[in-house]
Amino acid sequence: MKEFDEDFLEKIKKIIEAHDEAAARRELEEMHPADIAELYQDLDLSQAEYLYRLLDGDKAADVLMELDEDDRRKLLSDMDPEEIARLYIDHLDTDDAVDLIQDLDKEDRDEVLSHIDDVEQAGDIIDLLKYDEDTAGGLMGTEMLVVNENWSMPECIKQLRMQAEDMDEVYYVYVVDNDDRLRGTLPLKKLITHPSVSKIKNVMETDPVAVKTDMPLDEVAIDFEKYDLVAMPVVDSIGRLVGHITVDDVMDRVRESSERDYQLASGLSQDVESDDTIWQQTRARLPWLLIGILGGIGNSLILGNFEQGFATNPAMALFIPMIGGTGGNVGIQSSAIVVQGLANGSLDLKDTGKQLFKEVGVGVVNGLIISLIVFLYNVFSLSPWNPTTLAVSLSLMAVVLFASIFGTFVPLTLERFKIDPALATGPFISITNDIIGMLIYMLISAALMNAFA
Repeated sequence: MKEFDEDFLEKIKKIIEAHDEAAARRELEEMHPADIAELYQDLDLSQAEYLYRLLDGDKAADVLMELDEDDRRKLLSDMDPEEIARLYIDHLDTDDAVDLIQDLDKEDRDEVLSHIDDVEQAGDIIDLLKYDEDTAGGLMGTEMLVVNENWSMPECIKQLRMQAEDMDEVYYVYVVDNDDRLRGTLPLKKLITHPSVSKIKNVMETDPVAVKTDMPLDEVAIDFEKYDLVAMPVVDSIGRLVGHITVDDVMDRVRESSERDYQLASGLSQDVESDDTIWQQTRARLPWLLIGILGGIGNSLILGNFEQGFATNPAMALFIPMIGGTGGNVGIQSSAIVVQGLANGSLDLKDTGKQLFKEVGVGVVNGLIISLIVFLYNVFSLSPWNPTTLAVSLSLMAVVLFASIFGTFVPLTLERFKIDPALATGPFISITNDIIGMLIYMLISAALMNAFA
């Protein structure tokens, strides 16, 4: 990514202020679309729009897709639907065109589609819009090289030349039968080394790795990694080839998903960027903060019921942060492992019982070690006969065990009910474990104090 220093940015802004189109075009001519998109982040909307309208169709379309979703929406909001269709949609692959149209309001979508000159492209876009955007069908494009298994090699080469004229990249050549069902792939090497073969089906590679239109994107990403592919065909329920997915599109969605999961784990209720307004950031951050306040109030109510215990044994208060912090940390660790396993496919819902049993074992081992260390510390700092010495160790053991089980159970349950399990790795786990941990500590302490009395 190109870095823009202050001198360059000042130069660009002066060119825009002077409306020097020739100078602006010269600056943009040698820049990569991704770098132009990066440049737009350092300009205000009017300045970005001025530069954008100087770009030609292909480059303008590429820059538009490189922009952040919010920036793209801002640019599109000031454009006429007919302008969007004829200047930009016509220069995009179908998968990118679908992404762009999904950023528009429902009314604008219909109007943009009505202005697309290529009826076939418009039809492909409409078909793709029917798929859930978080499935293979919602991510695929329809631009690909397709040949029939019964074609001869000369006929195949002739057809490929015509198909490839309007394509920017060629990944694989897919082979179908007369019913458009996927049969295999044709390596480009075979095109060169077998120029006179009678039928494509005699040299094609069979059993290609393919995904169905309704496969979730996280599973698609796993298959890409597993089979080390740069593109993957997409088929319908009866095996007909309907499109393909490229690795760059998968990586874009994986990055977006990772960012979303990170924000959920950090206690952000919606997508937010550093350059968003104060109100936007507040709206995204405040809900979990308010829930945290409710958790704090809950803890205060629990502690308030044990005032007599604190008066009798003030040392109890010293270990409250330790109990709460340990429970929260253990819960987040457990939930993070589960969420990671669900995301990369190493953990399946069928393994719920096995994973819970494993976490019980881990919780017992960790709890014993932590409890023993704290017990030895308290023996020397308090005394072996102080009820707090035993109460803290027993509470830590119980809290660690509970947090391990709870941190595992919650994300698995959320996944079962089709709720993003990343939600469990955030404040939800911390707040819940904090309250339960405090209750466990107080109850154990009260019981031991009564026993020692």
